[in-house]
Amino acid sequence: MSRIISTLALAAALTVPALATAQNSTSVDGYTIHHNAFTSDILTPEVAKTYGLQRSKQRGLLNVSVIKEKAGTTGEPVAAQVEVHTVALTGQRARLPMREIKEQDAIYYIGELSIRDQETVDFDIQVVPEGGGKTYGMRMSQQFFTK
Repeated sequence: MSRIISTLALAAALTVPALATAQNSTSVDGYTIHHNAFTSDILTPEVAKTYGLQRSKQRGLLNVSVIKEKAGTTGEPVAAQVEVHTVALTGQRARLPMREIKEQDAIYYIGELSIRDQETVDFDIQVVPEGGGKTYGMRMSQQFFTK
């Protein structure tokens, strides 16, 4: 498992009680789409520097990865078109730019956003796996705690 994915998985696991980190997955048509969100201050300085991410309690990160299911394995990461919009309480939608990161055998997509303490962000995620031709949509909500 790559260093960044290990860091993100560890960060999500360690912060569940403290930050109410959302970690979700959606299984559709032979793919598992993982999506989680957390504050960027939990990244190590080395990981943040390597990937040009800002470490801050006022910055949220959304991480999305697409795994093609393969019998007898944990699956195979696949590239995808990933489009994300945040949805405010007022219903206003804003596009969240996503950046593809490839490391060793991993492919994932990271989006950064400004957050406030106790803010709940709804994410509308649309994924088109490479070679799949079909769009899969999912929603998740994450409340961020910055204090």
